[in-house]
Amino acid sequence: MPTDWESNYQKHDTPWDKGAPSPGLVDFLTADPVRGRVLVPGCGLGHDVRALAATADEVVGIDIAPSAVKAARTISSVGGESYELADLFALPPRLRGSFDWIWEHTCFCAIDREMRAAYVAAVAGALRPGGHLLAVFYLDPGHDDPNDGPPFGVSPAELDELFSPRFTLLREWLPQRAYPGREGREWMRLHALTTDGKKKPPLCVSGAAAGEKIGG
Repeated sequence: MPTDWESNYQKHDTPWDKGAPSPGLVDFLTADPVRGRVLVPGCGLGHDVRALAATADEVVGIDIAPSAVKAARTISSVGGESYELADLFALPPRLRGSFDWIWEHTCFCAIDREMRAAYVAAVAGALRPGGHLLAVFYLDPGHDDPNDGPPFGVSPAELDELFSPRFTLLREWLPQRAYPGREGREWMRLHALTTDGKKKPPLCVSGAAAGEKIGG
């Protein structure tokens, strides 16, 4: 049964909200500030949005829960951030193909596994040519049954299979910091949207941002 996210926010039953941005994102931005226009799907109360707004020119956080968007708008702004009630899988035409970056944290792990291919198509469709997808994925949510969730886990091999047709993997690493209880269970990746069948070469990840790297 799909999760009723709006009901959770109305009841203040939001265990995924840690009251602070992703530590892995904060460390990445310290080493490699993000510029341009950024989309944050499933933004919730906007902690990650505001972290990105400290370096990016514009950040748009979207969520399907009206209460989340309303609450995010009441928090003092940092820079050029805004919040919209919108669905990544049905983006308004004005948002399609208009972003330089997408930050993934809480959307991919929350959707049913059957929607993952559609997710890849949706983020590819939201990016400008040559745009980037920066993400923290949940490798192991700690469920006894892997079918329990959300959040749903994913393996690096599954990520390769899902994203390689549309994206070039530039970096991947184990974040040095995570929320308490998530240490060693998250995996960060930086992808570039593949355009005209051309893939970009892998980049070396900054030591300040990554505890481990592969392919760079």
